Amino acid sequence: MKRFLHRLLGDRGERKAVRFLKQQGYRILERQYRDRFGEVDIIAMDNNQIVFVEVKTRRTTNTGKPFEAVGLTKQKKIARVALAWLRAQHRLNQSCRFDVISIVWESNTGNPQIDHFKNAFEAPGKGQICG
Repeated sequence: MKRFLHRLLGDRGERKAVRFLKQQGYRILERQYRDRFGEVDIIAMDNNQIVFVEVKTRRTTNTGKPFEAVGLTKQKKIARVALAWLRAQHRLNQSCRFDVISIVWESNTGNPQIDHFKNAFEAPGKGQICG
């Protein structure tokens, strides 16, 4: 049951992040894009730049802020999925970046706190993507 509620909160956060990005003028290309390497929550366009967005949603900050959960291991996984997506779409030469949207949505409140970290990290590893 706890896992189910966690997933519901995550989906709710992703939907809120999509609305937030659209209000900022982004065009959503994909949501919950999955491949054999993992998942990217949102793939969007910001002007002519592809943006791979990781969304982290929490009810409280008791265990830290949501964006703090996007460590090096998660960054590597997102970068691998991003590279696979860029290859599949024949967009390896297009400018891109990695953003993190951090949402704190305390129970029974209608308005969550949203923090958008643009260019939150660079692709870890030897091969440089999103240059």
